[in-house]
Amino acid sequence: MVTCAIPLFLLETAIGQSTQQGGITSWRKVCPLAEGIGYGGILILAYSAMYYIVILAWALLYLVFSFSSQLPWATCTNFWNTDDCVDFSTQNRTFKWTNQPNITSPATEFWERRVLAISGGIEEVGSIRWEILLCLIVMWVISYFCIWKGVKSTGKVVYFTATFPYLMLLVLLVRGLTLPGALNGIVFYLLPELSRLTDPQVWMEAGSQVFFSFGVGIGALSSLGSYNIYNNNCYKDCLQLCLLNSVTSVVAGFAVFSVLGYMAHELGTPIEEVAESGPGLAFIAYPQAIAMMPLPQLWAICFFVMIILLGLDTQFVGMEVVMTSITDIFPKVLRRRGRRELLLLLYCLTCFFCQLIMVTEGGMYVFLLFDYYACNGVCILFLCAFESLAMGWIFGAENLNDVIEDMTGVRPNPFFKLCWLYLTPLVSLVSLVWSLVEYQPLTYNRWYVYPDWAYVIGWLLALSSILIVPVCALIKMCAGSGTLRQKACNGNIK
Repeated sequence: MVTCAIPLFLLETAIGQSTQQGGITSWRKVCPLAEGIGYGGILILAYSAMYYIVILAWALLYLVFSFSSQLPWATCTNFWNTDDCVDFSTQNRTFKWTNQPNITSPATEFWERRVLAISGGIEEVGSIRWEILLCLIVMWVISYFCIWKGVKSTGKVVYFTATFPYLMLLVLLVRGLTLPGALNGIVFYLLPELSRLTDPQVWMEAGSQVFFSFGVGIGALSSLGSYNIYNNNCYKDCLQLCLLNSVTSVVAGFAVFSVLGYMAHELGTPIEEVAESGPGLAFIAYPQAIAMMPLPQLWAICFFVMIILLGLDTQFVGMEVVMTSITDIFPKVLRRRGRRELLLLLYCLTCFFCQLIMVTEGGMYVFLLFDYYACNGVCILFLCAFESLAMGWIFGAENLNDVIEDMTGVRPNPFFKLCWLYLTPLVSLVSLVWSLVEYQPLTYNRWYVYPDWAYVIGWLLALSSILIVPVCALIKMCAGSGTLRQKACNGNIK
């Protein structure tokens, strides 16, 4: 975070603010040779728009079910439950459910059999889950009408969607900390398992989460920074936002693991046996823990409202960045009255129809393919490494410092120059190479192995945002006249 995320956060924001351009054309001004970084970032945002909003559709469906007189994932008496389902709330604490290979929880069966109706593999696409499709349409309609008029209307919506989740988070945190067993969850959260520190996959996932949380490498900060006035103190803003983001993540961890500690306490099992990652945390582990609390409907509503609002924030930003970047490429055409709304509608419809396979019975396998390959840490690490190399060595770290000082009146700490020149590209490249050497193919629930053709598709998705960088650089070098240095940095940042 210190050597990569924060320096890149400042770098990208400064590029956008100084050029007053989006994620693609800003590179055209500061370092044309690196314009492919902007295209790669926009491609990742397009992939994420297709799969990320599916999470919001799931959350909306769970929110609707949260208004039931009894939470449907709390019991084993529903039509979708099997004989292997065990209602843990009716078991005494000596029941070691984790040692029983065939039993499942009601939350797991609700997720896999009721919500997803998951098939046996990616080869079995199955039928569309109409409830999820309806929720997906609702999320797209909300997203469209919240940003269709541009950043001004989006800003008004974000005043609510960005602040209200903090209230929900505070409520869940207070409730979680007052539950029995919460302390065990907090201790598990704070004390690392030292043996895992040598596992490259742990560092890869941590780095991916930090980069995704900070929004670096995908052009989002450049596009958003372009809406600042030239003399805005982006240096101070970046430091404050990075601190706020980190504190929020830590506090959210307390809220989640205190509840997981409570669930482990009620079940009489180690917390590592109930902790999940990915969708399993939001749609299996946490709902199951909520179902064991008093007034479970209230806490379920609070949790899923928070998930939806936080997710909408991310979706808004991704869509706005794509709109800004494309509009800046074709300003004369797309800045006419009504053109932005049509472009946004076309983008939403394209993403919607491309993602329909994710709301089928085999959709979860496709969803994970996008999550693991198209928007994973390898792609973002690659873009971040070459972004820092381009700005540190081609445009010049000292020149970037001059630009920031000209805008803010404050010269960045020398540590940032050190990062842009050496630490950020080094850490990013080492992490990238290490993750490729230790690469593990994607599996589902550690038992389903994807067919070879699915892995090929996954790597094609990943390489599409990576290879576009050298391809664009090669085109720039072959086109035009002048020396390589002139082609690499012949733009004007002002």
